[in-house]
Amino acid sequence: MRSLPVRYGSSNPRRAKPKLGQNFLVSPAAQQAIVEALGDLSQAAVLEIGPGRGALTRLLAARARQVIAVELDAALAAGLEGIGVEVLCRDILQVDLTQLAEERGIRLQVIGNLPYYISSPILTHLCAHSRVIDRAVLMTQREVADRIVADPGSRDYGLLSATTQMHAQVENLFTLPPDAFSPPPEVYSTVIRLTMQPRFEELQVERAAFLAFLRQIFTQKRKTLVNNLRSAGHSAAALDKAFRQCAVDPQVRAEAVSLASMACLFRALID
Repeated sequence: MRSLPVRYGSSNPRRAKPKLGQNFLVSPAAQQAIVEALGDLSQAAVLEIGPGRGALTRLLAARARQVIAVELDAALAAGLEGIGVEVLCRDILQVDLTQLAEERGIRLQVIGNLPYYISSPILTHLCAHSRVIDRAVLMTQREVADRIVADPGSRDYGLLSATTQMHAQVENLFTLPPDAFSPPPEVYSTVIRLTMQPRFEELQVERAAFLAFLRQIFTQKRKTLVNNLRSAGHSAAALDKAFRQCAVDPQVRAEAVSLASMACLFRALID
């Protein structure tokens, strides 16, 4: 079944553009719940991804000290003018969030949708700027959310899970049915919350190098961990020593190993 992305929007379904995957959230209860998931916004600066026709934007404008709406669609961006928020007609992946926050002297609360076809790039982008983000409440296709919040050892655990969880505590909040949107998508959508708490210092690993290490060991999920590391160029002797030192079974797959054990292996192999 073809999966469709979801974007937040107003309750007016007219002129939705199917080619952009515009399925507008029309449930007032869901709109309230999503905004409330960010917590107290009275002193907060909120960055909204993909505001659409502004249903959430208007709720945010009434609650937050500052709202920055990033909307790629020029017509929709123009429709947000005049409701008391800053509108950036940009691709969120092209917005330097660290520079934006530092120039304004703010930290960001993020809210928005993650269209299924660019979910991973957007999550990676938010994680790369986690230093200026407190939390993010995000809606995405249910299957993608399941991967983000998955625990080691589960079928859904993978690179997306590990990368996100190195940057944030993740929570699955609630799932919305297709009839919460107009037009209804062909999939369920799940709202998750990320509380940014990077673990690199705690696990004593350098961020860029460890993320590259994770990419190596998840390259072929069905291969054993030792085979993926051997393919990455590590010698048999170094691998044997590292697995013994970290008490990890070399025949397990990467999806079964905790981040703490991954970090142990990483440290042992770079010593």
